[in-house]
Amino acid sequence: MKFSVSVVAEGDHVITLEEIVEFADAVAVHSGIASGAGSHSYGAQIVVDAPNSDEAVDIAMSLFSAAAITAGLPDWPITRAETMSEDDDFYDLDDA
Repeated sequence: MKFSVSVVAEGDHVITLEEIVEFADAVAVHSGIASGAGSHSYGAQIVVDAPNSDEAVDIAMSLFSAAAITAGLPDWPITRAETMSEDDDFYDLDDA
């Protein structure tokens, strides 16, 4: 099953637009998008295949950390990780 996993790391200085552009390039290979310019955090939404939400988070956190290293971002602690499965996404549309 596909999961969209949002992951955020927080730290002690403001992230620049240039840093986020590098991070966006690094997560794009995982159908990812990046955020965080101008804040004390950086984040990404990454699409992964996993059998359940817990494993999706584990996979996404690993991909997130590797992308942060590739982009030269600081090794900050991950403070949040949330998942949405493709089934959850379709269910939400039915309720609209």
